[in-house]
Amino acid sequence: MHTPPDILNLASRQNLMQQDLVLLQDKVQQIPGSVHYTIQRYRRDALWSMEDTGMLVYHYTKTEPRENYLELRFCVSGNVYCRKKDTECDLCQFNASKSCMERVESIDVVSFRFSPLQLSQFIKPRKGTAVLTDQILSFTHSSSFTKILPLCGKTRLVLEGLLNHTFSDTLENIFINAQTQMLLLYSLDCMLGEKEIDVISCKFLANEADREKIVRAREILIQHIGEPITIKELSRKVAINECYLKKGFKEMFGTTVFDFYQSQRMEHAKYLLYEKGLSVTEVSMLLGYSSISHFSTAFKKHTGLKPCELLFR
Repeated sequence: MHTPPDILNLASRQNLMQQDLVLLQDKVQQIPGSVHYTIQRYRRDALWSMEDTGMLVYHYTKTEPRENYLELRFCVSGNVYCRKKDTECDLCQFNASKSCMERVESIDVVSFRFSPLQLSQFIKPRKGTAVLTDQILSFTHSSSFTKILPLCGKTRLVLEGLLNHTFSDTLENIFINAQTQMLLLYSLDCMLGEKEIDVISCKFLANEADREKIVRAREILIQHIGEPITIKELSRKVAINECYLKKGFKEMFGTTVFDFYQSQRMEHAKYLLYEKGLSVTEVSMLLGYSSISHFSTAFKKHTGLKPCELLFR
């Protein structure tokens, strides 16, 4: 059985424990004849570092076609809400009501599940071999897979509308149905297009044990922010060969091992410099750089600023 990774764990840059999560809202809704969707809103701790993340899950079971589904999952953070209103608070967001006791910053985890019957309406008959999008929408692609989605500007706008709309009853159903179709359009257009399926899914990731190794590799990278680690060392720690590690990491997390590691180090550097007030020399040493110049070059490449320039902002 295909088991996709937990999107909240993917989005977090530290291992969040269940006891760390404060659930503010848990909404489950089935629009008649349309999408099934859920919204889970958590209180975000100011010290958490989150990365907005999207995911497409294609679940296919040959022997149980009724269990087939296509699901879009997203984890977005940074929205500021008033608990009394349960909608985004513009006053709080723009710091015009700092004394508001109901002000809360959130992490929103949303999912939209489509059934084969719902998706069949979008398929246009073609002659010859069906393109990948048609294979997925018609559930003729024969293996399950999970794909990380980049959150482009259009996707973010749709998600923002879904999380903060003011419609209710019938109008809400119409709005949700329309917006989720837009999300489906952007997701398929962005990630699938006309690509070959082997580009979409590494076959070895169908094995849950191998997926867990890739997730474990990500956790090790986060734990070794100040201790540079090579691909060879990392592959040994999780007991998977280097080629599979690199391909699997790119497939599951949408980035290379090196780019992810550098991104985490630079984000941590920003936190140490800006929030903790450490000097450039101290941060350079903590992150294991051999020289301040090497650190400064890497920092500017990631942020567009020199470390010293960040301190004056």
